[in-house]
Amino acid sequence: MTDIYTRRESQARSYCRAFPVTFTKAANATLTDDQGRDYTDFLAGCSSLNYGHNDADMKAALIAHLEADGVTHGLDMHTSAKEAFLESFERLILAPRGMDHKVMFTGPTGTNAVEAAMKLARKTTGRETIIAFTNGFHGMTMGALAATGNAGKRAGAGTSLSGVVRMPYEGALAGVDSLAMIRAMLENPSSGIDAPAAFLIEPVQGEGGLNAASKEFLQGIEALAREQGALVIMDDIQAGIGRTGPFFSFEEMGVSPDLIPLAKSLSGMGLPMAALLIRPDLDIWKPAEHNGTFRGNNHAFVTARVALEKFWADDSFQRRVGEKSAFLTRRLREIAALVPGAQLKGRGMMQGIDLGSGDMAASVCASCFAQGLIIETSGAHDEVVKVLAPLTIPQAQFARGLDILEAAVKAEIRTQKIAAE
Repeated sequence: MTDIYTRRESQARSYCRAFPVTFTKAANATLTDDQGRDYTDFLAGCSSLNYGHNDADMKAALIAHLEADGVTHGLDMHTSAKEAFLESFERLILAPRGMDHKVMFTGPTGTNAVEAAMKLARKTTGRETIIAFTNGFHGMTMGALAATGNAGKRAGAGTSLSGVVRMPYEGALAGVDSLAMIRAMLENPSSGIDAPAAFLIEPVQGEGGLNAASKEFLQGIEALAREQGALVIMDDIQAGIGRTGPFFSFEEMGVSPDLIPLAKSLSGMGLPMAALLIRPDLDIWKPAEHNGTFRGNNHAFVTARVALEKFWADDSFQRRVGEKSAFLTRRLREIAALVPGAQLKGRGMMQGIDLGSGDMAASVCASCFAQGLIIETSGAHDEVVKVLAPLTIPQAQFARGLDILEAAVKAEIRTQKIAAE
């Protein structure tokens, strides 16, 4: 039988290699393949589906928009869908948090928002150097890739990646105070580091192994940036939109980022949508100085508005996420205790277990898939089994999925014990 994917799709495909079935439909936290088998989704489009697959209210609003011949593609023209989204975003997200940031629509994916942030930081400061962090992941286009640490991803560039200096994320070097080291490097006129335009940091490193920065570290980075005359770019693409509890993952950290790239679950329904939040005095773009053909995805504006009004009109959704997060922490701590040296990583609904071995993590994920659970790895050596379930997953299904994960870890322990005998 001819495999159209093998025959025609690029070798760049990746997730389908771990999950080699054909999916035909999806609802909330359940994916169904062409054989009728259901799978619990603990990947959720890498946090692009925080509200689950095919939310009924978003779907109804989108269908109504389509049936009314609503605008599909609008470049950056004014449309009723964009206006409604911006008004809801201002009323429900920005105003309650005392944020006066401008909203820049950058294109369909997160790397577009990161590129715009890096470009604007350089434009406003007149400097080139961006300080990024070990294990950071910011995208696959050339500027964002320069700020990404993963060697395999960087190798795809085929050329030098410049303009970025790497510093250790909190806890990256055993026994080393990362913040003190960064300060010492920046204060040393012979360190070879040019005055930075910005610090680019993820509050929780999604692809880098679920490393979660503390309040003290993020505040320290912001203080350093102010001292250096640099900006703070807080990449909240994967950790934001409720994934760690509040809408922004840094909300309870006492920091005020200058530039905030958003994407993934911003559209609410997995539709392509990315934006950059910009401190007003930094919004010095000339008209069309930075643009993109698909920055006006009106279908995404429609579903994003519904998501805001449904989930962020009060704090009830955030409270439910907090309850699920506490349950996840407890279950993962119990599972981690089964493996000598294993560690709990991340925070909120963005947690996982560092098994210390990429091979073991891959084997656990493969076993989970065989039992109907879609789950992936992250980290420098793919050693972290990462749980990114939809925030809307029913509690009973969430518990069953974690049962599958626990059984897979136990099976792997037995296998390793037998092999050692």
